[in-house]
Amino acid sequence: MNNRKLQGKTALITGASKGLGKAMALALAEAGARLALVSRNLEQLNETAAAVRKFSAEAEIFQTDVTDEVQIAALEKAVTKKFGKVQILINNAGINIRKSVTDFTLDEWRQVMDTNLTSVFLLCRAFVPRMKGQGYGRIVNLTSIMSHVAIAGRTAYCASKTGLLGFTRALALELAPEKITVNGISPGPFATEMNTQLMQNPELNQQFISKIPLGRWGKVEEVGQLAVYLCSDDAGFVTGTDFLIDGGWTAQ
Repeated sequence: MNNRKLQGKTALITGASKGLGKAMALALAEAGARLALVSRNLEQLNETAAAVRKFSAEAEIFQTDVTDEVQIAALEKAVTKKFGKVQILINNAGINIRKSVTDFTLDEWRQVMDTNLTSVFLLCRAFVPRMKGQGYGRIVNLTSIMSHVAIAGRTAYCASKTGLLGFTRALALELAPEKITVNGISPGPFATEMNTQLMQNPELNQQFISKIPLGRWGKVEEVGQLAVYLCSDDAGFVTGTDFLIDGGWTAQ
């Protein structure tokens, strides 16, 4: 139980249509937050909103391409009109293209960078000004264990997530005087749509499981509860850090 720790707070979550984004939306809704749910997939956004409202939470969907500067500006205006100031910003939208660096096209490289890193800059630039002056604010960026370790065939993904970790630390220092905390969550192998390809391949699935000391894939709900903590008053002295939630993967 999270005891309605976020009652009265408004949270914007990108990539909220599925996976970790949806799990965090549900956890924050249970904690009492109002939710601005952002994704490109309208059908899945509606499904998330319906699930969130079962907790009697107020939720609004915003179909947005977070890599588009013009759409982000429109999003900020629409969210502000609906909810007023946003106190919590969770940057979760992300993609992964798995291939050799020599096989990458420049467009594919930019697609990963724009989605995983540049979108966070655009969203923070748009929403931070109204977060200031409240004496409270929370920004949570979904980094990755690939911010700390690497796997072959993940050059773009690793580069984007390592860059996001650096961005997180620098922004935490910049916003500390405003009492706005900025932290990262670095998930390891979680049972999400992004990893379906691996999970459905028995050989690759077993290879991954064998590398996880706890011997299983992570449950999306576990990230949801961590997000609630980081957004609550309990984490008011936590900023500029990154929380590895990886079953012990990076401890090896």
